[in-house]
Amino acid sequence: MNAQQMKAIIVQNPGGPEELMINFLPIPQCASGEVLIRVFAAGINRPDLMQRKGLYPPPKGASPLLGLEIAGEIVTAPSSSIFQPGDRVCALTNGGGYAQYCAVPEQQCLPWPKDFNAYEAAALPETFFTVWTNLFEIGKLQAGESVLIHGGSGGIGTAAIQLAKNFGATVYATVGSQEKGEICKKLGADEVIDYTKENFVTRITEITEKKGVQIILDIMGAAYLNANIDSLSEDGRLAIISFQGGIKANDVNLAKIVTKRLTICGSTLRPRSSDFKGHIAKALYEHVWPLLAMRKISPLIHQIFPFNEVRKAHEIMESGQHSGKMILDLSDL
Repeated sequence: MNAQQMKAIIVQNPGGPEELMINFLPIPQCASGEVLIRVFAAGINRPDLMQRKGLYPPPKGASPLLGLEIAGEIVTAPSSSIFQPGDRVCALTNGGGYAQYCAVPEQQCLPWPKDFNAYEAAALPETFFTVWTNLFEIGKLQAGESVLIHGGSGGIGTAAIQLAKNFGATVYATVGSQEKGEICKKLGADEVIDYTKENFVTRITEITEKKGVQIILDIMGAAYLNANIDSLSEDGRLAIISFQGGIKANDVNLAKIVTKRLTICGSTLRPRSSDFKGHIAKALYEHVWPLLAMRKISPLIHQIFPFNEVRKAHEIMESGQHSGKMILDLSDL
């Protein structure tokens, strides 16, 4: 490896974790308004798995490498930037996080919260940008409202529980085991529902005295659509952020959507503009970063993997046996 090259994870062919391998690539060149970051740690997320399989191509102009969130140190920055070489930041990338260096629009960078290490900082951007966008920007979550979070023990779920609770919501979460339920309760969930043992619609109906919840943050898509509609209150909002249960729903009762005045929306962050992501970054810095600095909110990290164990990390995430975030360690490369 020469001075102009870096180690990076590439996908040889669309497929399973075995298609991931370490290669040497040129260090990225920054476009206007971008900073170059020496990556210490990178978060692993389900969109990475989808891209590896060939199901989630990067937007035009984005890095073809996997990796949507990183923590590291600024190497170069525009003269007008608020960041300087040596500053430690975490960033929502447009791709390219599974590498020693990553070029990122400066609007998508935030300073490490006080006393956070690289692994904790890398666990924040993709997750907290997503939750804030869907619960607070789109979902308009207010104190005193109730929210149902599907996949409560995952990276998104564990962040959503803490954020919703800290902003005054009543929080319910679905989980796949008693162990995961206990994790969610420790993070602040008022009630957990083990979907392997009970019907979450029935339980939500009981808990809310047939009123339903105001907001649902959904990762399942088609498989849960009808049940989510049944679980929402009048004027309820359903935010769909992924499709682990499929993309095509059958036999949806549109009358319930109309009579309950429901709002159903979906969003994906990666194709959005840097200006939009910068808007979310400013909101997080104002409203969430102080909570992180006080440790009122902390990312739940399941496991940290050496860079050369990226295949194992993907296998574990695909198995669904993890709780919280999984992180790649690039600090000693």
